[in-house]
Amino acid sequence: MADHYEVLGVARDASSDDIKRAYRRLARQLHPDVNPGPEAAERFKDVTHAYDVLSDPRQRQEYDLGGSGGPGVGGFGFGDIFETFFGQAGGGRMGPKSRKERGQDALLRVEVDLEDVVFGTHRDLEIDTAVLCDVCHGDCTQPGTSLATCDICHGTGQIQRAVRSLLGNVMTTTPCTVCRGYGTVIPYPCVNCAGQGRVRARVSVPVDIPGGVETGLRLQLAGMGEVGPAGGPNGDLYLEVKVRHHDVFSRSGDDLLATLEVQMADAVMGTEVTLESLDGPVDIEVRPGVQSADVLTIPGRGITRLRGSGRGDLRIGVQVVTPTKLDGKERELMRQLMKHRKPKPPQFAHFQQGLFTKLRDRFLGV
Repeated sequence: MADHYEVLGVARDASSDDIKRAYRRLARQLHPDVNPGPEAAERFKDVTHAYDVLSDPRQRQEYDLGGSGGPGVGGFGFGDIFETFFGQAGGGRMGPKSRKERGQDALLRVEVDLEDVVFGTHRDLEIDTAVLCDVCHGDCTQPGTSLATCDICHGTGQIQRAVRSLLGNVMTTTPCTVCRGYGTVIPYPCVNCAGQGRVRARVSVPVDIPGGVETGLRLQLAGMGEVGPAGGPNGDLYLEVKVRHHDVFSRSGDDLLATLEVQMADAVMGTEVTLESLDGPVDIEVRPGVQSADVLTIPGRGITRLRGSGRGDLRIGVQVVTPTKLDGKERELMRQLMKHRKPKPPQFAHFQQGLFTKLRDRFLGV
């Protein structure tokens, strides 16, 4: 293999600007559009490869440690020896790498109503993503053309060269800088996708959101993310759920919570009422003598359990409404009632932890 410095016609201590100027000069002379001969084309490849190596500080340093055609400096360290035997040369990837890669995962946030949480819902979501190119179908080339074997690495995707070390000459292997390790090049890239095998598009994704989801939960939709480069497998789509606030109902685990305002007369005598819940009408029986902060439970009318079977309960906290304005007749009736019952005057009651918990939850809107 020809020495890269000789190919570019520069000294080994040439600066990066000297190397760039030498490459531009030779590229103008040897470019196929100017000099179409086969010998010029071969030299142009050598010049391009030499420039790729010497223009990269890391690759140039490795090359100077004993690259083919160079004198070497005897500075091959223990770390380089270890990498040579146990890294690139020993345990590295063998053969060219595939152009097909897995697509990236995507995260999408979706808002749902509390009604949707009870049983689940279906959504058709519009998202911007990467889809398979419908012209080349992931081949990356113009229709009627194909990939070409790299002339530099001859399809291996790697370049080997002898490096002088304390142990003698050893072979190192690095990815080919011309084909970037693929072993092939794209002479005629697909115009539609610029040789990527995929394009950006807005698509509709059907999604079934199960019942029982809650704010912050992430759902994984396998294979619904972006298609990979060169038509590689799709990534995954993750949905982060946010449940919108409801004016009447709230949630506690798998249970639905609500507050029922009961007039004082109904609290005393008891009553029955049918009200509309999140999944249809529900019959509520208020027993006589119900108190504020009492909880009425309707089994099985809560939220479908995300993990498991069945549904939670509908728990209804009672709030007895005391009238604030009474007419004369109403006041007289109340006086007669109080005279007849001889109520006790207001006084402190024994401390009830449960009562305070219910009151606190109501005030906090839990």
